[in-house]
Amino acid sequence: QVRLVESGGGLVQAGDSLRLSCAASGTTFGGDAMGWFRQAPGKEREFVSSISWGGAIIRYSDSVKGRFTISRDTGKNTVDLTMSRLKPEDTTVYYCALKRGSSIISVPDYWGQGTQVTVSS
Repeated sequence: QVRLVESGGGLVQAGDSLRLSCAASGTTFGGDAMGWFRQAPGKEREFVSSISWGGAIIRYSDSVKGRFTISRDTGKNTVDLTMSRLKPEDTTVYYCALKRGSSIISVPDYWGQGTQVTVSS
């Protein structure tokens, strides 16, 4: 089992930056992809970004490309999402995710509990 714990959410103003962090504990293996999804009330959970074990394969959704940066520390089993030029439409709950034995995340095997990001205009 893997436990994912997010931190770093909060309230910021439009144009500000914020960094989310996720720490994985439990039985983790090399080769697992980690990443972030988000879900607004009444909407489906959507992919934001993912990163492979070694960091060679990184993906972003079109809505965050150029503004968000994902990074990973495999020694600490953590993944960060640095969000820049935040917009009010980025307001939602962000979830950390992990996919076993894959370089990308299609359907995660594990989810964090979520952290709220609120961007005021």
